[in-house]
Amino acid sequence: MIDHSLLRLWLSKYQNPDAAYRDITQAVQHYQGLQPQQDSYTFLDGTTMDLVNLTGTIPVTYKGSVYNIPICIWLIDTHPKNAPICYVQPTADMSVKVSMFVDQNGKIYLPYLHDWVADHSDLLGLIQVMIVTFGEQPPVFAKPKDGNPPYPVNRVMPQPSGSYPPSSYPPTSPYTPTCGNFDGYPPYSIGYTGYPQFPEPSHPNRYPLVTPLSTRKEDYIRDSLLTAIHEKLLRKMKDQFLQNQAELQTLKKTQEELKQGQTKLDGILGRLEKEQKDLEKSVTLLRDKEQELNNAIEKIAEQESIDVDDAVTTTAPLYKQLLNAYAEETAIEDAIYYMGEALRCGVIDLDVFLRQVKTLSRKQFMLCALMQKCRQKAGLAV
Repeated sequence: MIDHSLLRLWLSKYQNPDAAYRDITQAVQHYQGLQPQQDSYTFLDGTTMDLVNLTGTIPVTYKGSVYNIPICIWLIDTHPKNAPICYVQPTADMSVKVSMFVDQNGKIYLPYLHDWVADHSDLLGLIQVMIVTFGEQPPVFAKPKDGNPPYPVNRVMPQPSGSYPPSSYPPTSPYTPTCGNFDGYPPYSIGYTGYPQFPEPSHPNRYPLVTPLSTRKEDYIRDSLLTAIHEKLLRKMKDQFLQNQAELQTLKKTQEELKQGQTKLDGILGRLEKEQKDLEKSVTLLRDKEQELNNAIEKIAEQESIDVDDAVTTTAPLYKQLLNAYAEETAIEDAIYYMGEALRCGVIDLDVFLRQVKTLSRKQFMLCALMQKCRQKAGLAV
């Protein structure tokens, strides 16, 4: 069982403790052979740091049997921004099997760690990739007993296609660690490549013991066929897992886009509702104004006819003089216009036109001067 309060205390110094807590609890929930611990981690520069790690075993299926492989996953204090540091921790009766995925110190190299993405990678996916990879190429083997020769290597496990040297990978975190009594990672050579043996059925948690191979030809043929079928199925399962993981990432991205679209639609709907309310208020106001106009028309229709001359009145004699001068000046302007039309149509001759226009223009000038003086007297703009 996980002590959640203690785990949160350990993660309190991490940059993103909530994300690290969720990642650890999800992994432990699926793989109960792992338990979180806190220990001091030593780096190559001699500095130490208290880090949380997942220590225990993971179930790996190899040739139809399940083996419990001991591992240790160290979480950097920037988790999940940077990839964790992983090791295989063999017991006293086991040794590390050096391969393109595990070096002689037990450090694990995987494409999943090299291509770690903070938003999409997690411990659960890392462990699942370990299970698939170690099912094809076990990371440990049983030590030979005293006086017995080492496990024969005439049955060599097929290597995955392409090259995958661990040295080609850059560090997955800003640290270059050493763990426990490891003193760095000197260059290593490929050593023992034998298979781990099957455990006894009554002790499923024990590590395999070395047993001699069958010398019969039929057993060799059968074992070869079973191994080929098993490895082919594992490769297909690994490919299917990677494909499903890619599809899951695509679905997550689509979900994020849909959520963003939903947010935009909610904003548009909110603006539309606000505009609808404003329009309803405007319609109500227009109806009230329309009713006022109808009432005014009804009142006007009921009243007696009004003389146009009596309809416009002024409050002072000065304003009346200004109004009359303006009306007369406008009438003279209209008269000059229509006299020009009469001249154009030949109704009057040029002498009559010039004489009348001269008289009207003089009178119009006097009216304009009178209006200007009245406006000055009344304090109006000239």
